[in-house]
Amino acid sequence: MRSKCFLILALAAVFSSAPRVQSSNLPDRIAAAADAIDPQVIAWRRDFHQHPELGNREFRTAAIIAEHLRSLGLQVQTNVAKTGVVGLLTGAKPGPVVALRADMDGLPVTERTPLPFASKVKTQYNNQEVGVMHACGHDTHIAILMGAAQILAGMRDELAGSVKFIFQPAEEGAPVGEEGGAELMVKEGVLENPKVDAIFGLHINAVTEVGVISYRAGGIMASVNDAQIVIKGKSSHGAAPWNSVDPIVVAAQIINNLQTIVSRNIELTENAAVVTIGSI
Repeated sequence: MRSKCFLILALAAVFSSAPRVQSSNLPDRIAAAADAIDPQVIAWRRDFHQHPELGNREFRTAAIIAEHLRSLGLQVQTNVAKTGVVGLLTGAKPGPVVALRADMDGLPVTERTPLPFASKVKTQYNNQEVGVMHACGHDTHIAILMGAAQILAGMRDELAGSVKFIFQPAEEGAPVGEEGGAELMVKEGVLENPKVDAIFGLHINAVTEVGVISYRAGGIMASVNDAQIVIKGKSSHGAAPWNSVDPIVVAAQIINNLQTIVSRNIELTENAAVVTIGSI
């Protein structure tokens, strides 16, 4: 299962960050633990998928995460960056602090699938009634990190260092007029007390073959910076368009030319960039 593949990746990230467990059978033990918890991870994922919540409104999601982390004996912080949850697992031996991060929020998207756990949730978003859906895999990320926490908590006596489990709200962006997401978590000190030495995030990818993991250090995937362009036209009779300033034609020209930001202004051999006009 894809969830097991990423669960093993999360566990491997912790054990590869510093000399920890001197055990020749560690990979086999991790694989066996991931096999054992895989059904529970899938069940968690489907529950979160059926009950998605938008950014800064992940109240049910956060409560489930916090309850699970407390049941494992972790030190738990809630209401971090509004609805974020942070769990700290302290190993039996001194060592670095490794953070594992998952995002929590859904998107204002109406789900149209026949799945038995499909989302039927509706809510208000920007003064409009919208459907809510985990259309970006955050339900899977939450479940995987909960599973990793459970396995690592069971290996506490062998851990050299600490593991900080960061469940981040509002990855898709905070509601208009609100702060949120990773920036607010960092501002509130999520990477301090104790200070994080290395942090790992993951993201599922439906086009990657099962059993294959792609990775890199540093930034990956496009960040989201919103922009809004308001075009003010001038109306005229449809038979005399030369008397108008047609905002539709102006919009078309702007959109076409914005594409040259990537194709003609970014050195793509050194950088990656995405420019998208999402709606008109």
